[in-house]
Amino acid sequence: MVAELVRTWVAGWVVSRQRPRAVEHPWGLYVDVGRPDHVGRHVLPAPDESSVRAAAAAVTAPYTWLKLPVETETAEPWLPAGWSADKEESGHLMAADLRATHPVAPAGYRASVATADDVIHVRVHDARGDLAAKGQMAVVGRATVVDQVQTEEAHRRRGLGGFVMRTLADRALAEGATLGVLGATDEGRALYESLGWRRHSGLAACVYRP
Repeated sequence: MVAELVRTWVAGWVVSRQRPRAVEHPWGLYVDVGRPDHVGRHVLPAPDESSVRAAAAAVTAPYTWLKLPVETETAEPWLPAGWSADKEESGHLMAADLRATHPVAPAGYRASVATADDVIHVRVHDARGDLAAKGQMAVVGRATVVDQVQTEEAHRRRGLGGFVMRTLADRALAEGATLGVLGATDEGRALYESLGWRRHSGLAACVYRP
């Protein structure tokens, strides 16, 4: 189950971030992220010590990452020299069976839904037209991968994050998806759990800094 969720997450993430399709390796998937601090990432759907060491051995570029669906404490002993686990970048693999809720934007806000390059965007603006919250997703088969859900500091604790998530879920259902998948931060986990999402594993993040 976890391995399948990981593959779905990667498939949707590359669409959402407009990155090249993931490349298959014996240990899992490689994604070209294309940032100076995050050159790329190997994502291992079913990691163990031997597969982690094989993936790490293939890395020559600093600031290449490993993403592993295990707890950070599990991953740390598997890492060879030059690698370290980054707890701040680690997170949670979460999923939910989607259901329609027909959400209404909180008073004083208006929402828009638009699709660009196969990515569905939800944006919420306040009465002045300033961006208050946003989120996006990519539908891949019967699943949707939710990404980059954010509420601006001045607009937090007003239900906007939940509204964005429910709006994305309704749109995903309309597109034929029935399952939602995402990688959550510690901060976002509580919101998603309050909406019925379930944590399936940790997402350990490990980086090569020789």
